[in-house]
Amino acid sequence: MSAELVLPRKLVNQILTHAQQHEHTESCGLISAFAGKPAHYYAVKNIATEPSTRFEMEPKQQIAAMKHMREQGEDLLAIVHSHPGSPPVPSTSDRQEAGYPQAYYIIVSLDTRGVLEMRGYKIDHAEMQTVDLRYGHEG
Repeated sequence: MSAELVLPRKLVNQILTHAQQHEHTESCGLISAFAGKPAHYYAVKNIATEPSTRFEMEPKQQIAAMKHMREQGEDLLAIVHSHPGSPPVPSTSDRQEAGYPQAYYIIVSLDTRGVLEMRGYKIDHAEMQTVDLRYGHEG
């Protein structure tokens, strides 16, 4: 069974812009859902000691984003980060540190010329399974 995630173009653009603004470090953030549909992208600062190859969300910003989601009646839909110099495939640390099995994991690669690549994953029996990631229209 292959899962599918459809993201509105507005969220896709926010995610890609955030990744491009941090072209030498891994950007990271959260996507919320309202009534099961993607709602907002929350950019969170990466405070990892090796930000070019790892991401660690700044705790206060992550907590504030999660609190805001709850206050808006939203749920955590996806965790997003970028790979500045490698394909959008989960690294060993990405797989080991994936602590939200209900969430999707989205990786943006900046390792392509002129084209940003974004892939989605879901944890299934402790393995990262590829998700059919599509971009939809607003609405």
